[in-house]
Amino acid sequence: MVATDLDRVFRDQWGRVLAALIGFLGDFDLAEEAAQEAFAIAADRWPRDGYPNNPGVWLVTTARNRAIDRIRRDRTLVAKTRLLQVPAAVEDPLDTTSFPDERLELIFTCCHPALATDAQVALTLRTLGGLTTGEIARAFLVPEPTMAQRLVRAKRKIRGAGIPFRVPPAHLRPERLAAVLAVVYLIFNEGYAGRGDLAAEALHLGRALTELMPDEPEVHGLLALMLLLDARREARFEDGELVLLADQDRALLDTVEVAQGRAALDRAFALLGRGPYLVQAAIASLHAEEPHDWPQIAALYGELARLTGSPVVELNRAVAIAEAEGPEAGLAIVDRLELDDYRYLHATRGELLSRLGRTDESRDAYRRALALAHDDAERRLLERRLGELGDSPPSRDPGTA
Repeated sequence: MVATDLDRVFRDQWGRVLAALIGFLGDFDLAEEAAQEAFAIAADRWPRDGYPNNPGVWLVTTARNRAIDRIRRDRTLVAKTRLLQVPAAVEDPLDTTSFPDERLELIFTCCHPALATDAQVALTLRTLGGLTTGEIARAFLVPEPTMAQRLVRAKRKIRGAGIPFRVPPAHLRPERLAAVLAVVYLIFNEGYAGRGDLAAEALHLGRALTELMPDEPEVHGLLALMLLLDARREARFEDGELVLLADQDRALLDTVEVAQGRAALDRAFALLGRGPYLVQAAIASLHAEEPHDWPQIAALYGELARLTGSPVVELNRAVAIAEAEGPEAGLAIVDRLELDDYRYLHATRGELLSRLGRTDESRDAYRRALALAHDDAERRLLERRLGELGDSPPSRDPGTA
């Protein structure tokens, strides 16, 4: 077995193995150490002895036995002595027909509302996604010790608050499912800005959720949305420069992901879904069409605004209205929104004012957007827009580029 095969097994099995161990041991840290040890043993043995028929079962069995051995050796873990009473049969290979998949319990535990959002995201990436602490820290632009502390605090909170390792009862699931989906989508958005590996982790989690909760329409809606957006990855950047939706080359769309996204969207519709992820996915699907059906896109944004009450959604509706009815109709909506610190509002105003020939006002709007931008690709795009209006933006300290 080559290294790429082991990497694939790690990606496919890490979350399932860790979930099974946490469910058995009731301890995140001990489960993680045992899982890491099992994968290390696999890397040593499998190339020599051959690939097991069921790698997940092999890994869980090996990790569980190592954890039991460690507990037996460590006399200070008095609180875990109950684990030593497990019948000897547990050290035999697991029955593959009854091997449980406890990833659903794990993701609901990681996304418990008692945890802060950043802790939910970090713990989900660490446990379900299998990312290292260093990888998570780099993804969210914080020092590794800071991220390590977040993970420690999250695990301590779970332990101290007695958060149960289980799917919540039916009356609590809508709120908790919303948190789970929000965390996965937040991870995807962090990756969509340029971190392809992070977006891939979110897609991996989204697919796992559809396996675990096949009858939840919003789960399929979220997967559809992520696939349809990710299909634009190659079209969104050209030579490192951000390309607006209207200027993107449709030939660069990933047609396989578009088809997969639309299949997931069809499944969500078949389950009678009406939630915000489904509506966003429907909008993303229409954006993959040519020509764009702007009245339909505007209508869907109106429904999404009704569901979310978000002024950002209303800003997107204004863009669609501008395309369907003209820039003046879109600007009338934009000017009613209270989003003064939101760079995209000012960039949108700049574009609409430019189309209306109100060049001075357009320059002011673009300058305001530029002052609020923090991404280099966005800054360069806004600077190009100002240049097209005959305005040279102020020079920047090279250290801030």
